[in-house]
Amino acid sequence: MAIKVALTHTTEFIYDRPVTLTPQVVRLKPAPHCRTPIKSYSLKIEPSEHFINWQQDPYNNYLARIIFPEPTRKFKVTVGLIAEMISINSFDFFLEDYADNFPFLYEEGLKKELAPFLETTEKGPCLLSYIEKYLNKKSRTVDFLVSLNMDLQKHIGYVIRLESGVQSPEETLTATKGSCRDTAWLLVHILRNLGLAARFVSGYLIQLIADTQSLDGPKGTDKDFTDLHAWTEVYLPGAGWIGLDPTSGMLAGEGHIPLACSADPGQAAPTSGSFTFDKNPDIIDDECKSEFKFNMSIFRIEDTPRVTKPYTDDQWSSICDVGSKIDNYLNSYEVKLTLGGEPTFVSVDDKDGEEWNTSALGPTKSLFADSLLHRLKNKFSPGGFLHHGQGKWYPGESLPRWAFSCYWRKDLVPIWSDSDLFARENTTYNFSEVEAKKFLDELAGRLCVNVNFVQPAYEDLWYFMWREQRLPTNVSPLKNNHDNPEERNRISKIFNQGLGKVVGYVLPLKYDSLSNNKHWISCKWLLRRENIFLIPGDSPMGYRLPLDSITWIDPKDRDQTFNHCPLTHVDLLPTFQSKFNSSINTKNIVPILPADSAIRTSLCVETRDGRIKVFIPPLDSVVEYLELLKNIESTARFLGYPIQIEGYPPPYDSRLLNFKITPDPGVIEVNIHPSSSWNDLYEKSFIIHEEAKKTKLCSEKFMLDGRHTGTGGGSHIVLGGPSPSESPFLRRPDLLRSMLSYWNNHPSLSYLFSGLFVGPTCQAPRLDESRLDIITELEIAFEQIPDNGNALPWLVDRVYRHLLVDSTGNTHRSEFCIDKLYSPDSSTGRLGLLELRGFEMAPDPKMGLVQNLLVNALIAMFWNKPYKQKMIRWGTQLHDKFMLPHFLEDDLRDVVLELQAFGFDLKEDWFKPHLEFRFPKIGSICKDNINLELQGALEPWRVLGEENNPSGTVRFVDSSLERIQLKVEGLIDTRHVILCNGSRIPFHPTGVNGEYVAGIRYRAWQPSSCLHPTIPVHCPLVFDLYDTWMSRSVGGCTYHVAHPGGRSYDRFPVNAIEAEGRRLSRFIKEGHTADQFGIIDEEIRPDSPFTLDLRYEGKHQWFKKHSNDKISEADSYDIRPKGSKVNGIVSPVISGLS
Repeated sequence: MAIKVALTHTTEFIYDRPVTLTPQVVRLKPAPHCRTPIKSYSLKIEPSEHFINWQQDPYNNYLARIIFPEPTRKFKVTVGLIAEMISINSFDFFLEDYADNFPFLYEEGLKKELAPFLETTEKGPCLLSYIEKYLNKKSRTVDFLVSLNMDLQKHIGYVIRLESGVQSPEETLTATKGSCRDTAWLLVHILRNLGLAARFVSGYLIQLIADTQSLDGPKGTDKDFTDLHAWTEVYLPGAGWIGLDPTSGMLAGEGHIPLACSADPGQAAPTSGSFTFDKNPDIIDDECKSEFKFNMSIFRIEDTPRVTKPYTDDQWSSICDVGSKIDNYLNSYEVKLTLGGEPTFVSVDDKDGEEWNTSALGPTKSLFADSLLHRLKNKFSPGGFLHHGQGKWYPGESLPRWAFSCYWRKDLVPIWSDSDLFARENTTYNFSEVEAKKFLDELAGRLCVNVNFVQPAYEDLWYFMWREQRLPTNVSPLKNNHDNPEERNRISKIFNQGLGKVVGYVLPLKYDSLSNNKHWISCKWLLRRENIFLIPGDSPMGYRLPLDSITWIDPKDRDQTFNHCPLTHVDLLPTFQSKFNSSINTKNIVPILPADSAIRTSLCVETRDGRIKVFIPPLDSVVEYLELLKNIESTARFLGYPIQIEGYPPPYDSRLLNFKITPDPGVIEVNIHPSSSWNDLYEKSFIIHEEAKKTKLCSEKFMLDGRHTGTGGGSHIVLGGPSPSESPFLRRPDLLRSMLSYWNNHPSLSYLFSGLFVGPTCQAPRLDESRLDIITELEIAFEQIPDNGNALPWLVDRVYRHLLVDSTGNTHRSEFCIDKLYSPDSSTGRLGLLELRGFEMAPDPKMGLVQNLLVNALIAMFWNKPYKQKMIRWGTQLHDKFMLPHFLEDDLRDVVLELQAFGFDLKEDWFKPHLEFRFPKIGSICKDNINLELQGALEPWRVLGEENNPSGTVRFVDSSLERIQLKVEGLIDTRHVILCNGSRIPFHPTGVNGEYVAGIRYRAWQPSSCLHPTIPVHCPLVFDLYDTWMSRSVGGCTYHVAHPGGRSYDRFPVNAIEAEGRRLSRFIKEGHTADQFGIIDEEIRPDSPFTLDLRYEGKHQWFKKHSNDKISEADSYDIRPKGSKVNGIVSPVISGLS
């Protein structure tokens, strides 16, 4: 993030007559210890006839002493400066051991040096009373100072005081209000009386509008502004002077630009001096009148695209215009393209939690998901119904995941009228099995089935008695210490509630659609054990029914369920009314089925965690499902019971829309219903992000070292049509052929929008990463696809089914997933949908929308102009050249230019935020007119061999290797050489005169298991600008993968500002190799000519004996850090990958 601001400060004195100015002292130049980079500074004095002399006072402040030889009527000072508003972590300092806790005493030598800042000239009663509460307070020094600063901010009200001078501490405490200089001077005295050295600071305060507004924190300023300000600095051993701003209650940061620091406010005044004048003898007590003018302004002169503010208003307006233009083009050709997505979110307040990093399930995920579910339902489908179902069950996970869904009709006829009848996850209603029985009895009456068919269900008494007998003699089933926490909780829960307790009630139920009078029918299950005993488990009781114990029916005679063909035409859905408005007695209804018949589907009602759960059985059609729902709602309304619906979702039907919220490792995933236009997609995306924010969910995460990673989950783009028969990919199979070819020939589309984990074993590998012969196989497959679009719908699935897979044959984990295009497995696999899985969750909704816009534009172009270029066999270039952001940006530029030539005016600048997000700038230096810029790059993570762990065998990912890009401008290639840790970097020209680029691969940290475990860490990386004419380094920089001071972070950054501060702290604009030394020209490896790989032996040393100077071999040295280790892990190891 780069924001440069131009600050202008004008101070003007206008006199009513000519005056003679005494020497004027101006303290308006940023002090030497200013941490905010000042790129330019100017001081203009009027009148122009003057002499200026720059000095430094005893406090090391810059001051300008100005002498005016002639009288003047005006004295004007204009300061102009340009500041780069980088993120500065105010807490990035270390303390000496003896100063870690307050109170502490300065060492004698240091105390003598700090004597002027320890003087306590004022000790009034108010001041002594205020500090009394801190005298015996013992705590960590940093915590104490933060608390003191915040207490003072709350105690002293801020006022603008135009009078000159500074109030005494007594005056400020008595009035409980003061200006910034009054509060700062008060804090100086408080600190000194507590034994801490403190000084007064005057300076500029710059505050900019925040890119994103906090949900529940301080809102900050509503406009960019600057002003003269005052604050306090306290001296802490080991850290130096630390700024405290009692006006805001915060520590001084990048917005605090110190101008003068002193023991007394008078020595830090911005200007000081006086004047003399000739009095008029005719006027008694003649005085010279003066007018004071003051003005400050600030203007952003550079505001580069960044993750927190990716686009200006003008840019976004242009993006929306292009989106509408593409929509019009698609509509004119009746493409009927729809776009869906799967954005992912994490908790704002618990980014360190296991459930928001590695685990799919956790204690709070369902609460967040349920809250977001209700919010989105109110926005998208007020008449929809909510379904709490069972999600996917992956190998290695002990329990299936949940899936919360919302369904509604396309014609907007309400399915469910009263949202208050949906129970919430965060509310306990204290319902029991009594209410469950009452609910099912009432529902049976409304369905016109005999209430006597309602049967209670119990946990299996004999099973749990057997489990109890297997427990050790010293373990109680109520409070056991079983190793498995899930099993421990399961056993305790069962024995606490009692084995004879009713779990819930069962009503065998199915819809008789074959008779003339269609209606619901039921029966009573006859079991050998008389009562219904559930299969042991944690799932809803509807999944645990003992179906193998009810009356046996030959499978040939059982009801057959046929999947609805998604390509057939369907009529409009009917409307439904509940048959009764109040409870009726159905005990006398005569059973239609004989006693020994068995309906194998059952509606169940139980209470769990105090909430009534209604389990809906599998039904053949959505019409039956909606009719049953109407009766369930009328029952809930009559009884006043909020309920949750679970069990089987409605059968797939194109007349229904839905969105789902499901858990994934570390994230919550929202599966959005499709959008038919750009405006529709735009509105949905902003609604989802806004409602997620109100739920305290966000779309960004950070690594310990400050790298921005989004949520770590995907944001797949789902393409299709209004119905499967209208899908563009089934009507025009050549469309997918064009996309596969184009993505292959433009690696930027695969790597720029992906996550950190790329390569053949990632979640969405490129096709040419998984198999060496895939290009040949695809070329053969392309010949089977007709150009005219006249093809059977199953053709595209059969042709690509075994090609669009990962290296293990998994069809889902592919960059182009066709599992739901026209798979023969089920009707839900024949939806005409193509899923692009190579897109990671963007941290800002606008960035995600631009990704969708790019895909939209490409499809529109391919519809009219199929892509028939030959596929490029990239080979090792993929993991060499195209791991570097420079070449990915070049490749994306070609894509943008091609779309512009077609008529879609996309701009290259629209993808600058994506480049900044994926490849943040690390730092840059300029030496001898040569610019060096370090930037992040991609590195494929390798899956390691299987290893044993307590839960079985796992395969870890080696993320210990990292890669960065070095770009050089102004290089004279016949003279200068750039070295990294002594190895010559293999630069390649970019096409711009004097500009070169290369990558550096290195081991960033040392895990216990990795590729080449004997190769040590290569960090820090020392870069040298080597002058071959002088045989020495003329400058350089150092890059650390961890904090150079050894700080090991124990939590992730809370926002992008702190993350940037961590990144910047690891780059140092110095650290070149001293003395003369020689280099050797090493052979460039043909498989990776763009990358210097520091793992190769011989690339860790440079030998002075190879230089032209007479330097002995004994002077050569090895810069490899032997046995060095990085403080703190800065890259994750992903475990459990199978």
